[in-house]
Amino acid sequence: MHNKLYILLAPIALIYGLIIKIRNLLFDFKVLKSVSFEKPIICVGNLTVGGTGKTPHVEYLIKLLSSYHIATLSRGYGRKTKGFGYASTKSTATEIGDEPLQIKLKYPSIQVSVDADRVGGITRLIHENLNLDLILLDDAFQHRYVKPSLSILLIDFSRPITSDYFLPMGRLRDSIKEKKRADIIVVSKCPFDLNQEAKISLKEKLKLNSKQSIYFTTMVYGEPIPVFKEYRISLKLEDEQEIFAFAGIANPTFFFSYLENKANLIEKYAFPDHFAFTKNKISPIFDSYLKSKATNKAIVTTEKDAARLRGIPSLNEEFKKAIFYIPIEVNFLDDQETIFNNQILTYVRKI
Repeated sequence: MHNKLYILLAPIALIYGLIIKIRNLLFDFKVLKSVSFEKPIICVGNLTVGGTGKTPHVEYLIKLLSSYHIATLSRGYGRKTKGFGYASTKSTATEIGDEPLQIKLKYPSIQVSVDADRVGGITRLIHENLNLDLILLDDAFQHRYVKPSLSILLIDFSRPITSDYFLPMGRLRDSIKEKKRADIIVVSKCPFDLNQEAKISLKEKLKLNSKQSIYFTTMVYGEPIPVFKEYRISLKLEDEQEIFAFAGIANPTFFFSYLENKANLIEKYAFPDHFAFTKNKISPIFDSYLKSKATNKAIVTTEKDAARLRGIPSLNEEFKKAIFYIPIEVNFLDDQETIFNNQILTYVRKI
């Protein structure tokens, strides 16, 4: 970090960190109350701002627990609405947020809900859904007013919390000491060929307690899918295929690297996380696409961005035909999948 910027941001980060630590102490000493619920609550979260792959991990849990009646609850970041709300397959990202919409479209049979007030949201979910078995609480590790039954903490491999700083100097929104509250640690976005020495080194730096489990996952991309389902067009990523890519996610490096390795990536555009796309904002991408004289060309984005794009009115039909998203899934390294699955399922069956 540039020295002058460091000097400017360091005092703000110090004050922010102090406030966070005082807040955590108030919860530790029960001055501020954490609410427990009779229904099991599995929390998936992180200590940093964005980019750890929470949504794919939540989706993994949804598939794993498909035999149970599940609901998800998240804040619904980026939505224009307030208070509690249920997602439907006809909802828009401005109504419920891009990540809840993505989950609802993929798993229409489960109850997907949003509420910034997690205690109120959980209370309402339980009251209105009597057959509910469990709730997946998305992005709420730092939301200590709820005491989850099981906490899963995600850490981005490329951005280790042990060498990070509080906002705005770094990406930490909570103290790294709070990792002690996690039952399970998942190091996400790992390289496929991560060796044992690197894993041991990371475990030592994290200084986990004996009751905590640690897993290592990576992201696996699927075949491109049309953003607009009315266009049943296929796309194969290959060397001759020209790609114009854009992403409005916290850390698009992994996504762009994948496309560079699979196709001829002509241009890439990075937008802020949860970016509110409009026709004007995406027109430069479409203009570049039109200027290309290649016969094999396409526009590619992420699955989360696709959820927001569908809500833009009156998009050019040619643009809608040209745009695809890449689905993403979690893959456990070293055959840890079975161990993780057993840990989650054993916990749920005990309830």
